[in-house]
Amino acid sequence: MNLSLVDPFILAQDYPEVHAGHLRSGHATCLRFNHRGDFLASGRVDGTVVIFDIETNGVARKLRGHTRQMQSLSWSRDGRYLLSSSQDWKCILWDLKDGSKLRVVRFEAPVYIAELHPYDHLLFVASLFEDQPRLVDMTSPTPVKRILPSAPKRQRIDGEDKKTDRQAAQDAKQTTCVTVFTASGDHILAGTSKGWLNIIETATCQAVHSTRLCNGVIIFLRLTQSGREMVVNSSDRIIRTIHLPDLARPDLNLDSINIDVEHKFQDVVNRLSWNHVAFSSNGEYVMASTYKNHDIYVWERSQGSLVKILEGPKEELGVVEWHPQRPFVAACGLETGKIYLWTVDTPQRWSALAPDFAEVEENVEYIEKEDEFDIHPSSVLHQRRLDLEDEDVDVLTMEPIKMDEGGNGDDSQALNQARQHRQFRGDSAFRMPVLLDISDSESEEEIVAVGPGTMRRKSPGEGRNRLAERNADAGGGVPSTDNGSRPTSKARHTAVRSGTAGASANVDHAALGLGGGTGEGPPPGSTSNKRARRR
Repeated sequence: MNLSLVDPFILAQDYPEVHAGHLRSGHATCLRFNHRGDFLASGRVDGTVVIFDIETNGVARKLRGHTRQMQSLSWSRDGRYLLSSSQDWKCILWDLKDGSKLRVVRFEAPVYIAELHPYDHLLFVASLFEDQPRLVDMTSPTPVKRILPSAPKRQRIDGEDKKTDRQAAQDAKQTTCVTVFTASGDHILAGTSKGWLNIIETATCQAVHSTRLCNGVIIFLRLTQSGREMVVNSSDRIIRTIHLPDLARPDLNLDSINIDVEHKFQDVVNRLSWNHVAFSSNGEYVMASTYKNHDIYVWERSQGSLVKILEGPKEELGVVEWHPQRPFVAACGLETGKIYLWTVDTPQRWSALAPDFAEVEENVEYIEKEDEFDIHPSSVLHQRRLDLEDEDVDVLTMEPIKMDEGGNGDDSQALNQARQHRQFRGDSAFRMPVLLDISDSESEEEIVAVGPGTMRRKSPGEGRNRLAERNADAGGGVPSTDNGSRPTSKARHTAVRSGTAGASANVDHAALGLGGGTGEGPPPGSTSNKRARRR
C-alpha cells in the first residue's frame, strides 16, 4: 500500500538527497549492511555489536564479546554469520541464529580490518597493526593462521628478480593496511603502506602480481557487488576507481595485466582528506566522508563529476555505507556516535488510492453531481453489500509464466534473475530471529562527549548523587556519602541521633522493615507501642 503512494519516478532515483533521521544505541564506530539490506550491524566503542532492523529502525540483537572499540564488521553471504574485529586483538565469528560465538581468534597485534570469504564463512583475512596479514582457516576449533606477504612482487628479467638493495630495504619496511577478497574468493587484494596493490592467491598465499597506485598509504579498499570495480582511498587525498580484470580466467597471464586508474576524485579547492569511501548499490556512484567536515560527497563514475553533497548533522562523519539495493546511506558521527540516515524524498501520491482524485494548485469551486448525496433506503444498501459478497474470487489458481520458444523473452529473463536471486540467498534463506525483549542500551549514558573527539565515562555514582540530592531537597531522606554510595551503618546511626523524632522513627522502622515511614510514629501493635503502654 505504501509503495503505491510513491511516485515511480522517485523510485528510479539512484542516490539519496535528504536527511532522514538517525539511529542510536551507544557510540557507534563502524557499520555494515548485510547482503540483502534488511539489517545494519554497528560496532560500538565498548565492544558491543548492535544489529538494527532497517524496516522498523529497532534493535534486533546485541552481541557482547569484545572489550574494546570495534574496528570492522563483515557479513557472510547468507546473512547468518557475522565477523567482528576489535582493538582487543580478537576476531569473533557470531552465529546469528542464537547469538552465540562460533569461533574466537586471537592475534598478536591489534586488528585493522577483517573480511570474510565470499563463499566460506570459516575463512577470513585480517590486516594487523605493524605486522603481516593473516589468512585464517576456522574449520577446526583451533584456527590455522597463514602469513601473507606484504612485499610487492617485482618484475623478472632473464629469470632473476629485478630488485636493488634500496628496494629490498623498502620492501622490508612495508606493512599491509587493508585486505579484501575478490568476488570469487580465489585471490586477495592487499594495500600496503607504500602505495602498492598486491594480488595474492588464496590457495598458495603467494603474491602473483603487484602494481603501485600511489606514493602514500592505501587506507581502504572496497569492491562492487560484481567484483569488477574497486575504489581506493589513500593518504594523498585522492580517491581512485579501478576496473579489475577477470582473475578467474584460466588463460589470463598475470605478468602481463595492466591495472589502470579509471577516475580520480579529489577536492581541488579545499584539499580535503577522506575518512571512508563506498560504492552505490549499482556501482555507478562513489561516495566519501570528509576529514574535519560534516559533508558526504557523491560522484558519478560515468562522467567523473560531483552530483551531490549530502548535508545533515554538524559533526564529522566516519564510516559511511550504502544500502545494497536502494538509495539509502548510513554514516556514524565521530563525536556523538549516532548513525545518521539519508534517503530519497518520497512525496505521497494519493491518486493511486482514488483514480478520480486530482491534485490542484489552488482551491476550486466544487460542483455537486445530481445523485451524489442521495439518501437510499437501508434495505437497498444491504442488498448491494450482499451482491458484492456473492462474487467468487479465485485465489488458488496460478497462471503459468509465458515464455517464447527460445526462452529468451522478458519473462524468461525475469525468471532467471529470480532463480539466481534464490541461489544467491541459498536454498533455505536464513532469517535472523528478532529478540523482542531486548532492554534499552545503557551505553548511551555511560559514555559522554566532553569535547571534539574526546570521550569519557560517566562516574558510576553520578545517578545516585542526583537521587540523593533530590531526596535531601524533599527532606527526611537518608544522606549519602561523597562518592554517591550508600552510607555505612555508623553514618546511619549518627543521622538517627541527630535527626528529629519523626525522622528517626522513619529511618528506624525503614531499617527494621516494620512499615510506617510517614513521620507519625510507629504503627499500632508494634514493639515501641507496647513499651510505651508498659511504661
